[in-house]
Amino acid sequence: MSWLHLGCRAAMPPSTWPDRTSSTLSEAYYQPSLTAEYDEDSPGGDFDFFSNLVTKWEAAARLPGDSTRQVVVRSGVVLGRGGGAISHMLLPFRLGLGGPIGSGHQFFPWIHIGDLAGILTHALEANHVHGVLNGVAPSSATNAEFAQALGAALGHRAFIPVPSTIVQAVFGRERAIMLLEGQKVIPRRTLATGYQYSFPELGAALKEIVA
Repeated sequence: MSWLHLGCRAAMPPSTWPDRTSSTLSEAYYQPSLTAEYDEDSPGGDFDFFSNLVTKWEAAARLPGDSTRQVVVRSGVVLGRGGGAISHMLLPFRLGLGGPIGSGHQFFPWIHIGDLAGILTHALEANHVHGVLNGVAPSSATNAEFAQALGAALGHRAFIPVPSTIVQAVFGRERAIMLLEGQKVIPRRTLATGYQYSFPELGAALKEIVA
């Protein structure tokens, strides 16, 4: 998930690229909160190591001047088949041992991989799109709600929580923060540009992934 994707027309020399789209991690940019709601205009990017890293990624992807239409897509946790976040979760959930991480109250900004690809394509092809887009699903969920939905998609209950102390011991303090704390991120501008989600609801997205 910690990656930078540049979607450009590679056959053209850099000086003539008409569009530039980059993707960074929304769950690292916005400050964790149980109550705040973040859209594309919300402040962030300056409160810890990961948020500063995202700010540097976005700065590195930005081209000087106004001659190039530029879009930054801040993605949530990407869910898809064959890898990514979901691959580490499937085994315990299939065994009926899955459950929320920590308190489970933290928000879990997510997006189906098909919609992330769709937003990136939309950003490249729609000339009216510019600036920051939140690459998250329009339906927000807490970590506990995500665990429940994944368990339901697999036909198992998901009620065994993973204590925060274990998460910190396994992943270390910095990475554990990204699992134990979350943000409610809204794709307000993404929706306003006219993008239509293929998987706006968590339950349907997870059922497609684990089918």
